[in-house]
Amino acid sequence: MTTDTVSNVLTKLRNANLARHQVVQIPLTNVTLNMCRVLKEEGFIGNFEEILENGFKYILVSLRYKGTSRVPIISTLKRISKPGLRVYVNSREIPSVLGGLGIAILSTSKGFMTGEQASRVGLGGEVLCYIW
Repeated sequence: MTTDTVSNVLTKLRNANLARHQVVQIPLTNVTLNMCRVLKEEGFIGNFEEILENGFKYILVSLRYKGTSRVPIISTLKRISKPGLRVYVNSREIPSVLGGLGIAILSTSKGFMTGEQASRVGLGGEVLCYIW
């Protein structure tokens, strides 16, 4: 059992992308569900659904690829805030990822959102990861 849920999600998505899998199974927690919601809203994943099987809850995430060569939409997943070193920013310090091509996922007092959404609302929070 992994104690760092965010790193677990990022690693599973990264490995599934490298292996060109169509779907990946992620353990269901509030954190993973909110991260999948943000990734779907931003177009990095196709769809996700909650599954209950044999008493275990998990999420099936459908990955997106472009073209017939199946180039992954997600090229890089980078963990920023770690259990040993948390990274917090206020609304004026939210970083721009790749000049706006990528997203920063933040955990705010109003839930998980992208850096752009958080700066529009005027919220800061913990910077979980960068995705592009």
